Amino acid sequence: MRDSRRIRTLVVDEHTRYLWRVRHRHGDREQPCAEVLGLNRDGVHTRIVFLAGPGRYAGDGGYTHSGGVGDRDHHLNLHEPGVVRALVDEAGRRGLLASGGEVDGWELIAAVAEASAGE
Repeated sequence: MRDSRRIRTLVVDEHTRYLWRVRHRHGDREQPCAEVLGLNRDGVHTRIVFLAGPGRYAGDGGYTHSGGVGDRDHHLNLHEPGVVRALVDEAGRRGLLASGGEVDGWELIAAVAEASAGE
């Protein structure tokens, strides 16, 4: 069984490395559950967040596995390094990684699912 809290390394090129991990964030009455991909590069922390909601699932226990996120048209497994690389590439192209903070993963899912399917 995989340790979902394990910190892993993604090597993008000879100068670029990210530390990453996936975790589930439980919701409450104010906010739904979420799957969170945490990225750290040179002290800059970015969280790509997939909040569960109508038509969207995010590690919802009975509906999917840990790290599983999707909507009616797409599914990603956030534990797969290729998916993480596609998320990093797409978020980087959009300039979302430079300052850290939280990024809405649903804005990236279509492009990432397409890139991941082409591997």
